[in-house]
Amino acid sequence: MAESMTNEVPAGAEGAENEKVRTILIVDDSDTVRNQVGRALKEAGFAVVGASDGIEGLREALHGEFALILLDVSMPRMGGMELLDRLRQEPKTKDVPVLMLTTEMQELMIRRAKRAGAAGWIIKPVKMQLLVEAIKKVARPLP
Repeated sequence: MAESMTNEVPAGAEGAENEKVRTILIVDDSDTVRNQVGRALKEAGFAVVGASDGIEGLREALHGEFALILLDVSMPRMGGMELLDRLRQEPKTKDVPVLMLTTEMQELMIRRAKRAGAAGWIIKPVKMQLLVEAIKKVARPLP
C-alpha cells in the first residue's frame, strides 16, 4: 500500500506562482528507510511518494511523474531488480533515472543493475546528505 507520504509537497516548496517540485519515488520494504529518506528529501525541496514493494512501486511509477526512482533490491512480492527490468520496458518509465539503495554489495548484481539501466548503486547505511546530493545530480529536471 502506498505511503501516507504520497504526493506530499515540502513546506515552502511551492511558490506564489504554484511552481512544480520534482517528485521522487522511494520503493523500499523498510518503513524506517522510506520515512528517513523521505524526510531528508522533503527538507531538500523534493516531493516524495513511497511504496513498500516492487508491485506497489510499479503501480506508482506508471501513474505518477517522477524525477527519479530510488529502489531497494531485496523486497517481498517483486524485488528491485525485477522492478528495474519492468520499468525499462515501459515507455512512460524507461528514461526515468533509477538509483539502487541497498545493503547488497555483490559486484555481479551491481553490474547487472547497470546493464539494466540503473544510474547508480548506493550502499546502506548512507549519510542522508550524501544521498540527497546524489539524487540532486541524477534526478531529471522539471519540464
